Amino acid sequence: MSQRRSFVKQIALGSAALALPNILLPRKKERLGVALVGLGYYSTDLLAPALQLTQHCTLRGIVTGSPEKAARWQKQYGIPEKNIYDYQNFDRIADNPDIDVVYIVLPPMLHREFTNRAARAGKHIWCEKPMALTAAECKDMIGVCRDNRVRLAIGYRMQHEPITREIIGYGREKTFGQIKLISVADGYFDGRADHWKQKRRMGGGAMFDMGVYALNAARYVTGEEPFAVTAQEHTTRPEIYSEADETTLFQLEFPSGALANCATSLGMNMNYLHVTAEKGSYQLEPFQSYSGIRGSTSRGKVLDQSVPNQQARQMDDDALAILNDTPLLVPGEEGWRDIRVVEAIHRSAFEGRRVRID
Repeated sequence: MSQRRSFVKQIALGSAALALPNILLPRKKERLGVALVGLGYYSTDLLAPALQLTQHCTLRGIVTGSPEKAARWQKQYGIPEKNIYDYQNFDRIADNPDIDVVYIVLPPMLHREFTNRAARAGKHIWCEKPMALTAAECKDMIGVCRDNRVRLAIGYRMQHEPITREIIGYGREKTFGQIKLISVADGYFDGRADHWKQKRRMGGGAMFDMGVYALNAARYVTGEEPFAVTAQEHTTRPEIYSEADETTLFQLEFPSGALANCATSLGMNMNYLHVTAEKGSYQLEPFQSYSGIRGSTSRGKVLDQSVPNQQARQMDDDALAILNDTPLLVPGEEGWRDIRVVEAIHRSAFEGRRVRID
């Protein structure tokens, strides 16, 4: 009899728990709080406005070394004082439940440091490209995030863009047969004479800045990893580009036999992707820009689907992957795969020979 009374009591307690107001039960977050680390052009003009358009994340904090910037951002976006950090007290973000994700928008030489600090603080990380200066740094970042059970996504927004997703599908499904040749170029004229992008040690140079777009495109178009590269570096302004590359040309070889002719520059404007396959061809021009991606196929199809804001799409995709515990579209491993090739490109250009990629 006493056992029966105990059982009835347990059932009653369970029913009472179900009847409690929702506020007493754990609730799944609908939006992730994001803190931007570094308030330069990309954060100020693109990411912060994009976060006003997202559905699954929102701007909650900032990290900056400039008090005057902090004051402006606080006023413009209503960021509370407790969610404003500098680079010295950044680690205190671990104690802030408002912040779920930190988006690292710093010069590449700082990507590993702040990724690892954020991971140890228990925050998910979105890190801008290029992921880091070396493949070893990338592997370290991936390991620290894994050990601290946080997610790491790399800011290759083009892989979230619908037209780019379509041509990735062409390669995977062999829509036009086996890919034979890729021609891809990405660059612009940078007139600055004293900026971190002219300093290789900080992650500057055309290959790190723009070349990863061309490299990433060759990889996502084929769906393969290149096994060899031949590269050349050139400059028309040696007084500015004395240590970093102004223009880099590189040729990639893929296991299927596909070849890629790639170019990147901080000294000239270029922006196209042409793919030649067994049963036709397709192209995008521009293939990489903040808007206006367009192209066509040899079968007469016009590729002109757009999204209102690429950065918002990217951040919402990454937020949903975290919220739903599903795979990230562009995880840290994708950044590592590019940087290992970048290392081989720099080595090939320096040594003047074809280099196999380990």
